[in-house]
Amino acid sequence: MQLKRHIDATLGSGNLREAVRPPIGEDLNEWLAVNTVDFFNQANILYGTLMEFCTPATCPTMSAGPKYEYRWADGVKIKRPVEVSAPKYVEYLMDWIEAQLDDESIFPQKLGTPFPPNFRDVVKTIFKRLFRVYAHIYHSHFQMIVKLKEEAHLNTCFKHFTMFTLEFRLIDRAELAPLGE
Repeated sequence: MQLKRHIDATLGSGNLREAVRPPIGEDLNEWLAVNTVDFFNQANILYGTLMEFCTPATCPTMSAGPKYEYRWADGVKIKRPVEVSAPKYVEYLMDWIEAQLDDESIFPQKLGTPFPPNFRDVVKTIFKRLFRVYAHIYHSHFQMIVKLKEEAHLNTCFKHFTMFTLEFRLIDRAELAPLGE
């Protein structure tokens, strides 16, 4: 709860660089965990405003332009990447992230419980896939975002997400290519 209050206070200051830095003495994994939950919620809400416009008919593949198509695999139920529509990809993704967040062996709920050795890898996968949602929104739905008057909110959320990602090296540079232009 203290970390959440710190995030809210620094975000409210308008200084996103300060908002991505953990408080002095804070456990890095705790900081990553709290922020992962926040970024998941933000992306989920933003995409939720577009659900009626992002349909299997309008977005038959999950993409960020013709050079960047994303296939879904969770490694458990779907082991081989499969092509799915953008809304199906986002549905699978949000369900998958929620399952990770709810798994106490990955995201411990009790203070002082150690994080697993692969925690950072799980967080990196979550961030890589959340980036794809942002890339899809910008590429395929930005005009609708403007019509809905959500561009300032989207841009602020994405800037915060990007700064956090870069600060902790959570996404390989090559993955960021779709929005390089």
